[in-house]
Amino acid sequence: MTVRHGREFLSIPGPTTVPDDVLAAMHRPAIDIYSGALIEVTASCLEDLRRLFRTRGRTYIYAANGHGAWEAALVNLLSKGDKILVLESGRFALGWGEMAAVLGIRVEVLPGNWRRAVDPAALEARLREDKAGDIKAVLVVQIDTASSVVNDIPGIRKAIDNAGHDALLMVDTIASLGTMPFDMDGWGVDVAVTGSQKGLMMPPGLSFVAANEKARAVHQQAGLRTHYWDWTARDGAEHYQKYCGTPPEHMLFGLRKALDMLFEEGLENVFERHRLLAEAVRRAVEAWGAGGALEFNITEPSERANSVTTVLTTDGRDPKPLLAYCEQKCGVVLGIGIGDLGGRALRIAHMGHVNAPMVLGTLAVLETGLVALGIPHGEGGVRAAVEWLGRSVPA
Repeated sequence: MTVRHGREFLSIPGPTTVPDDVLAAMHRPAIDIYSGALIEVTASCLEDLRRLFRTRGRTYIYAANGHGAWEAALVNLLSKGDKILVLESGRFALGWGEMAAVLGIRVEVLPGNWRRAVDPAALEARLREDKAGDIKAVLVVQIDTASSVVNDIPGIRKAIDNAGHDALLMVDTIASLGTMPFDMDGWGVDVAVTGSQKGLMMPPGLSFVAANEKARAVHQQAGLRTHYWDWTARDGAEHYQKYCGTPPEHMLFGLRKALDMLFEEGLENVFERHRLLAEAVRRAVEAWGAGGALEFNITEPSERANSVTTVLTTDGRDPKPLLAYCEQKCGVVLGIGIGDLGGRALRIAHMGHVNAPMVLGTLAVLETGLVALGIPHGEGGVRAAVEWLGRSVPA
């Protein structure tokens, strides 16, 4: 017997739920790629991406997932043998560094704790040691989807400046853009990357890079440039050059609608919605944790992300049966632990096209699973989430 029949809830940290309006926008015939409406769609999307990143720099659209954006940023700025510093706070900055190593870039990792944010003081100390300026770029994620930590990007910029270092600051915003503030120019970020399938409420398949003038100047000397990713080629006058060939038309139609939806809601309202729903999840997890079998992965409350919450099992319990119960019996798909947290964590996503009934329903199913499987937990997790929202969202 199950109670899963009905619309399945997707609560994984990407791909996230795609709004019906975005799906409908993609459901149309193909159009001419050389003139007319598609040129206008491209121009408006590139401009609105600048608005989303909060930059006066250039933006680029790739028919690729987030790993494509990683590679685009690397090859447009670096040469074989260059050195970068990767700031560890989970799985994904490390993955970006691993990609760089394959390209012949020398990679140093500033070790971090998967349960805390990057320490800007440690970064400053390391950069002060690099008196020859050997490190060409610093790579970090704003939110790591594996650990669910949020890093202090202005603090990281300040550490670079305090060290008097000229390294580029490159930031992965894949799990953060559209869910929390990001101010590329105000925070002194040189390059930012993101993907379509999380806060931007799109299917996987598009990724985006924003680059400021400092980065574009460095780009002119980059030795790893290849034609597909090359910013100079994509700055060409012909529309097809923006995509190094045929544009991903239907994804662009969806992107146009997704951006419209974000701006219609208002970015500050989008960020506040994410904060409120994230805190509802945190209130539930905190209550459940009183039973001793579950705890937050991120130990410092101020470093917990508003897009995803990683929950550890503390008694050596494999979370797989709980995840299976939620999906197979109740129709809620939760995220698995990945990287070093594989087999000992689950992830609750609360990003993108998400609202109160989706989050509260997910939490209720999780609590149902805890009861059904006899997993020790404190009572009242869902009630704590409801009370938080009831007090925080005025009548």
